[in-house]
Amino acid sequence: MTLQLAVDDFLKQKTLAVVGASRKPLKFGNMVYKELKKRGYRVFPVNPQTATLGDVPCYPNLKSLPEPVDGVVVVVPPTQTELVVREAAEAGIRRIWLQQGAESENAIHFCRDNGMSVVYGECILMFTEPIGFWHKPHRWLWKLLGKLPK
Repeated sequence: MTLQLAVDDFLKQKTLAVVGASRKPLKFGNMVYKELKKRGYRVFPVNPQTATLGDVPCYPNLKSLPEPVDGVVVVVPPTQTELVVREAAEAGIRRIWLQQGAESENAIHFCRDNGMSVVYGECILMFTEPIGFWHKPHRWLWKLLGKLPK
């Protein structure tokens, strides 16, 4: 599967978990969670150190989610990413988006070796429609430079 096919397939899923969702508004995990919700996704926040995200329950891990999800956006340090993708595999989740900064070579290899679709090196907010104000010019520039997935 090409990277663009993996991106398109991931974005078609409507029920997602964001591992690394934060209660701090300026943290990227919080922004991803909020933006995906705004764009019509059903999103479950996952963070073992936070009981709630606003008035929404925050789950300590993927196993504790109240229903199955179609994909996981990972927004944690690379040292934690491999554990997250292993947990996703155990939960039967086959689509993973490793947000920029969360990538781990071991996690990428684990996903590929276990038949999971993995997107990495890309910001999910550059691809979810409608593209926000800050990401629109960034995406245009990447397209101009030939850096978008093919």
